Amino acid sequence: MNKKQAGERISKLRELINDYRYHYHVLDESVMSEAAADSLKHELSQLETEYPELITSDSPTQRVAGAPLPGFTQVEHSSRMLSLNDVFDETEIRGWQDRMIKLLPENSKLEYFADIKMDGLALALVYEDGVLVRGITRGDGFVGEDVTSNIRTIDSVPLRLRSSKKYESFLHGRTEVRGEIVMYKDDFAKLNEQQAAAGKKLFANPRNTAAGTIRQLDPQLVSGRPLHFRAYDILRNDPSDVPTNSFAYEALRGLGFLANKDATVLKDLSAIMRFAEEWDTKRQTLPFNTDGLVIKVNDRQLYRRLGVVGKAPRAAVALKYAAEQATTKVKDIFVSIGRTGAATPVAMLEPVLIAGSTVQMATLHNESEVARKDIRIGDTVIVHKAGDIIPEVVEPLVKLRDGSEKPFQMPTHCPECNTKLVKYKAEDAVWRCPNEACPSRAWKRIEHFASKSALDIEGLGEKNVIALINAELVKDPADIYTLTVEDLLKLDRFAEVSANKLVNAIQSKKEPPLNRFIYGLGIRHIGTQTAIDLANHFKTLEILSEATIDELAEVEGVGEVVAESTVEWFSEPRNQKLLEKFKKLKVWPLPVKHVGGKLSGQRFVVTGSLESMGREEAGERIRALGGTFQSSVGKDTDFLVVGANVGASKLTKAAKLGTKQLTEKEFLEVIK
Repeated sequence: MNKKQAGERISKLRELINDYRYHYHVLDESVMSEAAADSLKHELSQLETEYPELITSDSPTQRVAGAPLPGFTQVEHSSRMLSLNDVFDETEIRGWQDRMIKLLPENSKLEYFADIKMDGLALALVYEDGVLVRGITRGDGFVGEDVTSNIRTIDSVPLRLRSSKKYESFLHGRTEVRGEIVMYKDDFAKLNEQQAAAGKKLFANPRNTAAGTIRQLDPQLVSGRPLHFRAYDILRNDPSDVPTNSFAYEALRGLGFLANKDATVLKDLSAIMRFAEEWDTKRQTLPFNTDGLVIKVNDRQLYRRLGVVGKAPRAAVALKYAAEQATTKVKDIFVSIGRTGAATPVAMLEPVLIAGSTVQMATLHNESEVARKDIRIGDTVIVHKAGDIIPEVVEPLVKLRDGSEKPFQMPTHCPECNTKLVKYKAEDAVWRCPNEACPSRAWKRIEHFASKSALDIEGLGEKNVIALINAELVKDPADIYTLTVEDLLKLDRFAEVSANKLVNAIQSKKEPPLNRFIYGLGIRHIGTQTAIDLANHFKTLEILSEATIDELAEVEGVGEVVAESTVEWFSEPRNQKLLEKFKKLKVWPLPVKHVGGKLSGQRFVVTGSLESMGREEAGERIRALGGTFQSSVGKDTDFLVVGANVGASKLTKAAKLGTKQLTEKEFLEVIK
């Protein structure tokens, strides 16, 4: 066989093997035996070995895992991967629908598209001219990890989009497919059987196992795990390529992806509730875990017009089913002191399996909640996971009491440092330990600073932090930057390799992104999204630290409570000393910059609804080009972008200040 003949044979083999993959993984049908398919793959591999110049990146043989990776590269998403707001019943669904109707033009017809919510790891796959070039985890929604080498090992991820006349346009240019990496329940059970047989620790649940697998640095390990990619969205540079969400699913299947077959178009709210009721009973038959449904407006133009609020689109919600529940006994109730000093009663439970994981502790929130529910030590209680995540005691089963149960008494002093607990305001529900040096507060502050959403310092989890504090090596987050390998080797927990690894991990995070540093400081009421908003608005920590309550309140999403807690934190002498210590150790967050952006120095406000994108996406596009996205028109505003359904106030103010107004079409030209 000469090279030309080999090339022709290779092309046919690839087509046949890819057709087998499509039928097996997408259509759930077999066009040949697995042994026959393996034989074809073997022949293809031999031909490519003989003619290596004919190997292409999308060949079925290139799924083979390569060498371990040194680490994952951070990649910015083309558009933010959003989360969804939860609703729990028909009343909340109706309220969601009513809010959308108010924002849309008259006679807008709302049709819905519903799918089963998968419990997996969100992933974005990028294809250029039909060939897979990158796989990116959700991350914080803005930036994720490049896990391309790992996802290439998953058979249900097409390395090349399936050729289709109907969807020919998707084979040209950039096509992004979003979905979930899941591990099926049966595969998870078999994996744990293998772990048990090998005397290894069992995995907690399919979702965490799938997510943990994708984040492994060794693709060889990933290739040995039974993972599946199930797609739910497709993005193109031209939004008109995907007119509806139902069309998106049709296109996904046509291009070679597994998209849930049970997803469907629903005409009205009644149809939504019938669909929800049907799957409340049928969901146990699904191969993957789920805790609800995803309901979207089907028309993508209306979807974009409705925009984004906070971290979630207005035009989609997650309809959650009642959390899985179980009964168990309360062995004891203890008080946990958090990093802000909050004293939270926690129930210690006899271990019980709920929603795929073992629960041994559950929050009781505060003293008043324990009294209201009358939860006692020794009670048999109903426990559930709020949103299938946070274990919570629902109620005690009073009829099962035998008289040995003991009422809970809130301690008057901190169980960690014996400082008297206080309430700063008479109306507060939470008791707090006011001692800033409380050991419990100290280690939780440091653990929070090093957490994945903050500085993401690998190896600085709870146990290591507690060991460092007990050895008096650290007292606050800044102290971790003074640690040496010699310091760590004095502790039983560290050998030379692990000590070097932790010190290097810490030292590599001396110039973190501003939003991560803000979140890591642990300022009350500031979550990851608020930290991003503050960083993007103030640009540097110095400017943020001097901001007034009024200036903070100008930031979209920042209310009075957040503004007050931020000013209070930066005015506290103890925190000022902490920041000074960071500076002396040359630890300081990078300012937010948009170098070279063509909109640098220009400030924009968007009013009304845009057809091509939501306000949040418009803001992202402006910031990405170096501009500033403002929430209200001011003297320094350069442009007011005017969409549909505009109120008079911003237009009047812009006219008064001489602010230039742009139509949506003109705005799209500016950001092109």
